[in-house]
Amino acid sequence: MEKVFRCPGRHGYAVEVSPFIPHRVACAASQHYGIAGCGALLVLDETESGVAVVQSWQWADGLFDVTWSEANEHVVVAGGGDGSLQLWDTANRGAPLRVAKEHTQEVYSVDWSQTRGENLVVSGSWDQTAKVWDPSLSHSLTTLRGHEGVIYSTVWSPHIPGCFASASGDGTLRIWDVKSAACRLAVPAHRAEILSCDWCKYDQNIVATGSVDCSVCVWDLRNVKQPISTLLGHAYAVRRVKVHTGTHTETCRDTQVHTQRHAQTETCRDTHTHRHAETHIHTETHIQTQRYTEIYRDTHSR
Repeated sequence: MEKVFRCPGRHGYAVEVSPFIPHRVACAASQHYGIAGCGALLVLDETESGVAVVQSWQWADGLFDVTWSEANEHVVVAGGGDGSLQLWDTANRGAPLRVAKEHTQEVYSVDWSQTRGENLVVSGSWDQTAKVWDPSLSHSLTTLRGHEGVIYSTVWSPHIPGCFASASGDGTLRIWDVKSAACRLAVPAHRAEILSCDWCKYDQNIVATGSVDCSVCVWDLRNVKQPISTLLGHAYAVRRVKVHTGTHTETCRDTQVHTQRHAQTETCRDTHTHRHAETHIHTETHIQTQRYTEIYRDTHSR
């Protein structure tokens, strides 16, 4: 059964599932496709009858990304068009716990680290910098420079502490080491802007990228002369790519791409086979035709 939530006058930019509470998601949304206007942060629960609003807040500028705390089930961080990161307590209807504004342009990506013993937030901005923050957002711990274009995506490695990937309008995928505050690897991954990247949860060397050139590339960081797979078929820019791990089989792991337009249709394409488990790459095309946010959840098993 398909369940739909609509938020009139807002366009959804990011949806993240809570790591603690089943069926709960946070959504960052903006007016006018994020070009101008206000933003909204929504916390939603899937119920038997549909999708219910748990909390919602308005923000004076667009909100482009959101990430859940890995240490506190009620805490999220959102990134805004005013260059700010906001720390929100979803159990409190009041103002954010803290607002940090060090970026000089839009914050387009935020991510909370998932490796054991590490509690950090990374942000990527249109000012071409990535910043690493302590979890209270009291101040940034380091600022990393090197991209020559807008940073669209920053994602922590789920395997390597202090390591994250970034994707940029300069067409490169970069791997960063926080301890040395340096770029360890720069990959000319596409000949167009890269809008998204994500790590494989089972292999620390595999990263996927999605680009304005309508392609998804899968990279082995041990040998980046060419991608191990290039997936074509999108008619529009790939707005977001997400590696999803499942346990449908114990004997093989098929890397597939699930193409979703407005999360209504899917197509699958095999890329290569490994052992132990199944991995999927979920992508979302960069197109919106309706003036409201729609969140779909299909409760049927796939």
